[in-house]
Amino acid sequence: MFPTRFLLRLAFCWLSFVCMALPAAAQDKRDFDYREIPQQPIETGDKIEVIDFFFYGCQYCNELLPRLERWRKNSKPNDVVLRHYPVVRHDSWVPLAKTYFTLEAMGEVDRLHTAVFRSYHVEDLYMSQEKVISEWAAKNGLDREKFMAIYRSDETRKKVERARKLTLDYDIQGTPSLVVDGKYLTDGSSSKTIDILDRMVRIARQQREKAAKSGQ
Repeated sequence: MFPTRFLLRLAFCWLSFVCMALPAAAQDKRDFDYREIPQQPIETGDKIEVIDFFFYGCQYCNELLPRLERWRKNSKPNDVVLRHYPVVRHDSWVPLAKTYFTLEAMGEVDRLHTAVFRSYHVEDLYMSQEKVISEWAAKNGLDREKFMAIYRSDETRKKVERARKLTLDYDIQGTPSLVVDGKYLTDGSSSKTIDILDRMVRIARQQREKAAKSGQ
């Protein structure tokens, strides 16, 4: 029998293949880089919103993160806000989404977001098991009991259900995916992802300026 983690990675690769195999006739030229989705709510006010839709078990997300972090620190425009958001496409993805929401509630995302990826992909920890994540939390300087209380809480469960809904609302077909201003989506596994992201940010800025001039 194949290990669960192997099957999860195989399923992700299959999803990525399906997305790349969409008929070219259904796309216009820009869709080779990004596509438009139905407008979604923006939570960053007058700042351009960039959402990194990710799954901790995704190897491509693990590879994108260092590039995204360099972009955030070195070249992200001042009028842009970067947010991370876990994708929930399957029940097996729930524990890792709960891990993110727990870190977020404890104010530890900045410190430990990368560490979760490293523990999963490099240290090969089975982070979906409560015993493993509990020990991981303590090892990384978190209050184990507080962490697990938040992890198991109704509030975290509600956040997971919202993540399921947003995965559908944003039409997230694979991870990583980057969405700019709730409208422009690109597959984050390309070597040109950051260039495409910069282009989507420029387009979103132009659209905001155009809307401001027209009084919308």
